[in-house]
Amino acid sequence: QVRLVESGGGSVQAGGSLRLSCAASGYTDGTLCMGWFRQGPGKERERVATISTGGGNPVYADSVKGRFTISQDNAQNAVSLQMNSLNPEDSAVYYCAARPRYQGCNPSYRAYNDWGQGTQVTVSS
Repeated sequence: QVRLVESGGGSVQAGGSLRLSCAASGYTDGTLCMGWFRQGPGKERERVATISTGGGNPVYADSVKGRFTISQDNAQNAVSLQMNSLNPEDSAVYYCAARPRYQGCNPSYRAYNDWGQGTQVTVSS
């Protein structure tokens, strides 16, 4: 059974930093495309960053380039998202998602069937 477990998140003032982590289990296909998506109130879910656990360059939303870094943790199917220079527009529920790498690291949230429970990130001005 596929499972994605998230940790991290919370509240921080503008300019601060937070770190999110996600561990995936239950996959038998090996390499995954894992990523973080976020959804603010009244907004559509959007990709923040994705990465292949088998290597390859990460891809970021323009709004977070230079501030956020997605990386693979020591475990094979675990990734982290380091978020720096946070601003109130980054406030949202952040979700970890994954799919087998051979299916492609699709930028649309609609392409992912496996999701974490979501973690709230709140940035105050």
